[in-house]
Amino acid sequence: MKAVTYLLVGSMLALGTACGSANTSMGSASTSGSSTGTSSSMDATSGTSSSSSGTTSGSSGSTGVIGSGAGSDASIGTSGATGTSGATGSSAAPGTDLNAFMASFATMEDPTFLMTAASSNLLEIQMGQLAVQKSTNADVKKFGQMMVDHHTKATQELKTVATPLGVSLPQTMMPVHQAMADKLTGKSGKAFDEAYMDAMEMAHKLDVTMFETKSKAPAAAPAVKSFATKTLPMLRSHSTMASDVEKKVD
Repeated sequence: MKAVTYLLVGSMLALGTACGSANTSMGSASTSGSSTGTSSSMDATSGTSSSSSGTTSGSSGSTGVIGSGAGSDASIGTSGATGTSGATGSSAAPGTDLNAFMASFATMEDPTFLMTAASSNLLEIQMGQLAVQKSTNADVKKFGQMMVDHHTKATQELKTVATPLGVSLPQTMMPVHQAMADKLTGKSGKAFDEAYMDAMEMAHKLDVTMFETKSKAPAAAPAVKSFATKTLPMLRSHSTMASDVEKKVD
């Protein structure tokens, strides 16, 4: 009977130990699972942080590139605009620099030539009218009236060449011619006569050179080339007369 009792007690102790071990293992597993869960949660959080960080970095990178690109485009745009102003400027007669103006004759296109010739006519007509009004010298007055008459006629002929080519002639002087006209401002008497004849001498030297160049230009339109050739004798005559009158008033 005692043996049975000892056997039962031993079995219960063994069963209790086994249960305890099982509970301990389950507890460990549960703890391990919790740890794994926590680790996974941390990884997920870390992943989110990394993802966010990556997104932020990507945004910063994109912003940097766009900003840099925009800056470059702005600079190029400014240069382009300037370059474009310089190109436009070079396609027409230069400003008030006579050397640059003369240098442009060799490559002057037909429309620019026609507009420049019209501007020169305006100069010689308006200054001629002023000479008739202000000069007290008979030779200067006579020369001035001749300029009005001859260059008014030349302007009419010029229109017959320009209109078919679709070229609109200017109604005001170009800067290079306006600068020459401005030199007469405020002058009277002998000082006016000298300044006027100096201007006429220079204006006709420029005209002769420009028209000679265009008359020999192989690429010039036939009508433009013919007009230049036909007008040259008058301009040469004016140039010689301007030099003669200029010597008289000096």
